Amino acid sequence: MTALRAALLLVTLATAAAAGEGGVDPPRPLRIVTYNLLHGGVLSGWAGHGQDLDRRLELAAAELSVLRPDVIGLQEASVGRGRGNVAERLADRLGYHWVHARASFRVFEARWLNRLIAAVMNFTEGPAILSRFPIVASETLDLRRCGRFMEVRVALYAELETPWGRLPVVSTHTSGNPCQTRHVAELVRARRGWLPAVVMGDFNAPESSPAIAVLTEDAAFTDAFRTANPAAPGMTVWQQVYSAGPTVRRRVDYVFLAPGTEVAGRVLGSRVVLDRPGQLPDGRVLWPSDHYGVLAEVEVFAPTMRAGRVGAR
Repeated sequence: MTALRAALLLVTLATAAAAGEGGVDPPRPLRIVTYNLLHGGVLSGWAGHGQDLDRRLELAAAELSVLRPDVIGLQEASVGRGRGNVAERLADRLGYHWVHARASFRVFEARWLNRLIAAVMNFTEGPAILSRFPIVASETLDLRRCGRFMEVRVALYAELETPWGRLPVVSTHTSGNPCQTRHVAELVRARRGWLPAVVMGDFNAPESSPAIAVLTEDAAFTDAFRTANPAAPGMTVWQQVYSAGPTVRRRVDYVFLAPGTEVAGRVLGSRVVLDRPGQLPDGRVLWPSDHYGVLAEVEVFAPTMRAGRVGAR
């Protein structure tokens, strides 16, 4: 644990202790960011560069250091020799707690075979969650393959210990199939507590699609960006990382609030972030990813809440 992470943990625990003595501050809005890092492709473990992954990670870390979100949901967080664990590297840079789920090569029943393939490819990837608050529980949830046997997708579920109660958080990367988003909604509903859940990810589907309608209409999830920006396009994907200018033309990255049994949650604001390029040493333009990030400021705690209450299921 880095000194910065240790210091943050001590501050969080001290706040929670004060809460137990009746001295907790009122609940505050939380800043949430979802962001697809772009791993560089399944073969990038052999190629070795991941589309300038190290430099792109520096660009992302610099902006996230300024934004200082409470929670970050990552997608395409990769692991391999040479690159290390990208989620862990970013968490250490920011001083956050973290958890990561490996999604690729979870094809076969035999786990040893999946691990062997990942080792040979020098690559695996999946969603991650970074948090200012301690992560006290996590679970990797396999999503239905929906007719695509080789295309394994997962949802990473975590519970964060905040001074005002445990907050459920999900980071996922779906294929854009409504069959999978329906499964995400079912998994979140099965773990429903009295607080809302924050559900983040790259859903590979525009907001007008059946896949997103499953979440916003059938499951009554609140789309944070659209709630805060009724008319803004909010495009987030297909940015060419070496392009001189913006090339995004689709919105597929979302922060949702899934209502709890007692607290529905409220969106205070949302905007696109991580949408500015930097430069390579040779002067060429470099964007942090082929996706932009989405930041949402949300109220997820009731004003009268006190520390120690955990969402009942």
